[in-house]
Amino acid sequence: MASQTQGIQQLLQAEKRAAEKVADARKRKARRLKQAKEEAQMEVEQYRREREQEFQSKQQAAMGSQGNLSAEVEQATRRQVQGMQSSQQRNRERVLAQLLGMVCDVRPQVHPNYRITV
Repeated sequence: MASQTQGIQQLLQAEKRAAEKVADARKRKARRLKQAKEEAQMEVEQYRREREQEFQSKQQAAMGSQGNLSAEVEQATRRQVQGMQSSQQRNRERVLAQLLGMVCDVRPQVHPNYRITV
């Protein structure tokens, strides 16, 4: 009988050790998964930073050339506005004289479509 209780005790101890080993294995697996997840997150973050930096450099290159274009367009617009203003100053008196002449010089006449009915 003593050998049976001793055998049962050994089985219980073996079962307890096996349960501890399984628990340890689960903990190690959880740690490895957590570590792998953190490493993957760091890789993703590094890749995102690299792509963002690449995008910023390309955007800066595109915006730099676009900035030059906008400056050129603005300068051309200023030249055109100055040309229109100088043209307006040169022709102002002549245009005013024409308008006043047309408004003040009224010549009454019958319209060609008007029919005189008797």
